[in-house]
Amino acid sequence: MATTPALAFPPELLLAAQGVRVAFFDVDGVLTDGGLYISEAGETLKRFHILDGLGLKLLQRAGITPAVITGRDSKPLRARLQALGVTHVHFGTEDKAPAAQKTLAALGLDWPQAAAIGDDWPDLPVLRRCAFAAAPANAHAEVRAAAQYVTRAAGGQGAAREFCDLLLVASGRYAELLETYR
Repeated sequence: MATTPALAFPPELLLAAQGVRVAFFDVDGVLTDGGLYISEAGETLKRFHILDGLGLKLLQRAGITPAVITGRDSKPLRARLQALGVTHVHFGTEDKAPAAQKTLAALGLDWPQAAAIGDDWPDLPVLRRCAFAAAPANAHAEVRAAAQYVTRAAGGQGAAREFCDLLLVASGRYAELLETYR
């Protein structure tokens, strides 16, 4: 007997997210809680949520490419993205729209096939161009206003996974992927 998914999203959101082939993620405030932890040695530490990591892996299994565009760079971030198999990454990028355009060109895609999740003003140019835009619950007010979907979870607390789940449901692959964990 097939597993019945517990998740449900409004049909208008699923329609807006249909056809997404690439999903852009900010890091600080989306894949992390936005806090910067600085050790005594001056090393920046980041906390990642395990639910978000599986979400990125599931996107890949569903044929949706996760791409990361971040204004910062760090060894822990590079290690985490490598462990998740995320290969389309732009580090230290303040002007995010041109970076996203490069990824789209490399994948042979265009903005109507893109989704994004971001939490602050530097993410707005990408969010406004994508077919589907999301923001974590604790994103800046201007970003929440630009998003078609605001997650219930905060950044670094499962917001990216919620975004991934929505994209998976919209793609029609969620139930099939869930069944593999039965």
